[in-house]
Amino acid sequence: MKHSIKIKRALFSVSDKSGVEALARALHQNGCQIISTGGTKSVLEKAGIPVTEISEVTGNPEAFGGRMKTISFQIESALLFDREKDADEARQLGIEPIDMVVCNLYPFERVKNQGVDFDTLIENIDIGGPTMVRAAAKNFKYVAVVTDPQDYPDLVTELQDNDGALSYETRFRLMRKAFNLTADYDAMIATAMDETAGHLSVRLAFDRAKTLRYGENAHQQAFFLRQRHAPYSLHDLEFLHGKELSYNNIVDLYSALDAVKDLSKTACAIIKHNNPCGLCEGNDQRQVFELAWAGDPVSAFGSIIAFNKKVERSTVEFLHLDAENKMQRKFVEVIAAPDFAPEAIEYLKKHKNLRLVRFEPKRVTQEKEFKILAGSLLLQTSDNTLLKEKETVTQHETEVDDDLLNFGLLAVRQLKSNAIAVVRKKDNYLQLLGMGCGQPNRVNSTRLALERSRENLKNEFTGEDAQRERYIKEQMEKAVLVSDAFFPFPDNVEIAASYGIKTIVQPGGSIRDKSVIEKCNELGIAMVFTGLRHFKH
Repeated sequence: MKHSIKIKRALFSVSDKSGVEALARALHQNGCQIISTGGTKSVLEKAGIPVTEISEVTGNPEAFGGRMKTISFQIESALLFDREKDADEARQLGIEPIDMVVCNLYPFERVKNQGVDFDTLIENIDIGGPTMVRAAAKNFKYVAVVTDPQDYPDLVTELQDNDGALSYETRFRLMRKAFNLTADYDAMIATAMDETAGHLSVRLAFDRAKTLRYGENAHQQAFFLRQRHAPYSLHDLEFLHGKELSYNNIVDLYSALDAVKDLSKTACAIIKHNNPCGLCEGNDQRQVFELAWAGDPVSAFGSIIAFNKKVERSTVEFLHLDAENKMQRKFVEVIAAPDFAPEAIEYLKKHKNLRLVRFEPKRVTQEKEFKILAGSLLLQTSDNTLLKEKETVTQHETEVDDDLLNFGLLAVRQLKSNAIAVVRKKDNYLQLLGMGCGQPNRVNSTRLALERSRENLKNEFTGEDAQRERYIKEQMEKAVLVSDAFFPFPDNVEIAASYGIKTIVQPGGSIRDKSVIEKCNELGIAMVFTGLRHFKH
């Protein structure tokens, strides 16, 4: 039975009364009888809409301070009975059908967030509302259930265009929305009660699924969903141009946005395989982009890029997308930013497959992180604190620039564990000069970061060959090596010294801190402890 249903009787009982008059009026104008509970009845009558008091249907008064209003044999039967199979029985019992329920629930979540006492919280658990909503939703073939005031305008239009009737498709859509509402509502109450008892429980719900072409690999199916009721979601990104985003694109896009979200000046992150191979912060966006790219030009090929400020055309012209020699064109997969100048979009569209995404990086900030593992859930607070202290623990002291220190910690925080970041300040620009991460041991990561830094300086130098090594040495001495966790042995210090590093930043906390510090003293290196590690697995 998939035809339209004329709404002849509607029951209103809403906590949020915004916009309810317009829907009730549209129903009344199409000959619908309006039944309502006390508070809603007053609002509708004030708007000049005739209303039947619910007690006239139930035969019972509202009682117990409003706890009993709609729960009754008459109301639930009027919603639930099958209009074909149960028609004779309904007539014998004197049950007149109700064709629509308009109901939203007591504001349990809002009241909870206000920090009310336990008794008040309990009073804001709706019982009659969910009962009516579930009954109407189950019988959606004959009954429309309306739980969201945002649906009122479209329903008014449909009612006016169809002589007071609603289609099967509309009733089915409203039914799905209603069951999601009651599921979320019950989950909210259950977790709140567990919290009151001192027990943590988590219920997560996601919807608005988008089918992706495939997952991490071509044989894997993949979907992109939005967490229900989340104020911000990466799912809300605005896609401006290019091929459809892939599963891997989205994962890397999150990492790119996360890398620039806490940088206050103009910043650019270049991500490859979920790690920043380039990161820079400064004043001129074009120069920031170039220095980020210089962090690892080879890895930047096919990368995901994020900016934290509006992207200008002069910035993206660095990609040379219109170069006659195609070898000069720089290939990237995705560019994301809070906004793009129209001229920048026009230029970037020269690459038909380049994906352009508009999204505010700060919206990826989250208080908690979840990881689902084989029927289990790991939950932790997000790593949103950079350091506890700034203590020089060696004989050799150093005045590490606070901006550079914070930049280095932000950089190493983005890298997979056993992470090493070499950062520097050049002409008031903060740059990730080299990085090493994701290795089975920290020694390998240290070597990778230092070798990449040396290679970048070698490529950067434009003077006479005889002066190259001197330039590299000077720059390495000015750079700061930042480790995400403590050095378990002095070997990392020895490697850093062999590349000319004079300043190391690490959290400390190893049982061998003393021997590591002694090695720094021996090799003329200053070491700063931050007291906070930044593992990222």
